[in-house]
Amino acid sequence: MSDTSFGRSLEFMAELGIFDVVLPFLLVFTMIFAFLEKTKIYGTDKFKTEGGTVVDMPKKNLNAMTAFVIAFFVVASAQLVSMISQVVSQAVLVIVLIFLLLLTLGSFHEQTDKPFFIKGKWAIFLQIIVFVSIALIFLNALGWLDLVFGFLASSLTNEAVASLLLVLVLIGAMAAIVWERNPYKGEKKKED
Repeated sequence: MSDTSFGRSLEFMAELGIFDVVLPFLLVFTMIFAFLEKTKIYGTDKFKTEGGTVVDMPKKNLNAMTAFVIAFFVVASAQLVSMISQVVSQAVLVIVLIFLLLLTLGSFHEQTDKPFFIKGKWAIFLQIIVFVSIALIFLNALGWLDLVFGFLASSLTNEAVASLLLVLVLIGAMAAIVWERNPYKGEKKKED
């Protein structure tokens, strides 16, 4: 850390355990609580509003207690806290990259009253890239990515790589040939 007031205050907060205990606890508690509130696993309680309508509300006390206990279990494991810190920090990098991509694409977009969105095949393609990125981040945090790369590095030879590429090309060619295209694109199919 730098030798400034803010740098020293961050070091002090690190010594207090803000980054190792408090923030992971709050993150896990919030995520579990939100999940339980959304799914209503424990059921709901019925409440009457001032207008007389009956509203189903999730059981906040059970949701909060469950989230509290799970968050404490997570914080008690230094390995889980380390993994959460690693995953969150790398996922934030993916979010920053998405933001920069959208900022760059938006600068070429014609300015209208409508907001700018990526649509169609590009949106699906980018969602797949983000999903694969997050999956790789989790695999890396678990240490499985090193095992996979180690296995591939030790077992792949030129013949194995060539065979794998040949199989992938054959699968791609078969998929392209067999892929069913809709001949009635844009038209309604006439029924007898």
